[in-house]
Amino acid sequence: MSNSFGSLFKITTFGESHGRALGVTIDGCPAGIELDLNFIQHEMTRRMPGQSKITTQRKEPDVFEILSGVFEGKTTGTPLAMVIYNTDQKSKDYSHIADSYRPSHADYTYQEKYGIRDYRGGGRSSARETAARVAAGAVAKLALKQLGVEIHAYVSQAGDIKTTKSHEELDFSLTESNIVRCPDPEVADQMIALIDEVRKQGDTIGGIVSCVIKGTPVGLGEPVFDKLHARLGAAMLGINAVKGFEYGSGFEGAKMRGSEHNDHFDIVDGKVVTKTNLSGGIQGGISNGADIYFNVAFKPVATIMRDQDSVDKHGEKVTVSGKGRHDPCVVPRAVPIVEAMAAMTILDFYLLNKSTQL
Repeated sequence: MSNSFGSLFKITTFGESHGRALGVTIDGCPAGIELDLNFIQHEMTRRMPGQSKITTQRKEPDVFEILSGVFEGKTTGTPLAMVIYNTDQKSKDYSHIADSYRPSHADYTYQEKYGIRDYRGGGRSSARETAARVAAGAVAKLALKQLGVEIHAYVSQAGDIKTTKSHEELDFSLTESNIVRCPDPEVADQMIALIDEVRKQGDTIGGIVSCVIKGTPVGLGEPVFDKLHARLGAAMLGINAVKGFEYGSGFEGAKMRGSEHNDHFDIVDGKVVTKTNLSGGIQGGISNGADIYFNVAFKPVATIMRDQDSVDKHGEKVTVSGKGRHDPCVVPRAVPIVEAMAAMTILDFYLLNKSTQL
């Protein structure tokens, strides 16, 4: 099983949804990063369950504990280990699917691949695993802050309701002002109403998280096979429930002509810039210094509070009933996860880039 991510800034996560704890080890974390523990906890709180009426009601404070790699408030360059203990597991909620496969979950594929599966909340396949990623991502964000890099993710769409404002028009200081994490307040209210309606119907709905990375240095990305957009795409597609990734003009660019799509170069204050940014801040797989922006599509959460047709491990047809505590829409809690994966990708490439030239 692949449980590691990154090259130089490399993380390995461990733990299950209903196990004793989740955790992460960061190998290659640069020395000298000032660890703001309040900031890390804030990031964990943004992802934690039970934070509003439109998220799962599992109550996990997601308080983290640092086990190694820090001295006098700064990273030492040695492996940094962090652990998050589970406190509100209700494994009995899953006893009814011990032998059955939930539609669109990892139950069947895990059973076939490994010959065994942890049915309690999906075990390792649960999105609860992302708590460890957010912890590591918070450390990466603190390192990037010292480099002047900012990462802003937000919910741009829930179901068929979306903001029509571009990322240049949005005020990211408003993202945390509402429970759906959309910086367009009027649209946010519509999203919340839709998600709550879907929740009451025992159903779920998908959405899109958009992300903007500001202040990225020119030169990040390792062509040919580790282009920056390819690694960002892999980072996002590795998040639970993600079904699509597009950056820059994305699929809309397929409709355009080259004369419309090309980003013309200019000189401003002695620096090379582009007049437009349909490239999404990446050209030739390498960052060009402009804002990097992308969209991440999330499917509706697979567990719904309705009966569904399925089969069990004995080959018998069964009816699977939805039980337990689950998100009606994952995107509000996915915002800090997208930021975390983006931060670790950018920091990893920054460290790799320092070895490119003498």
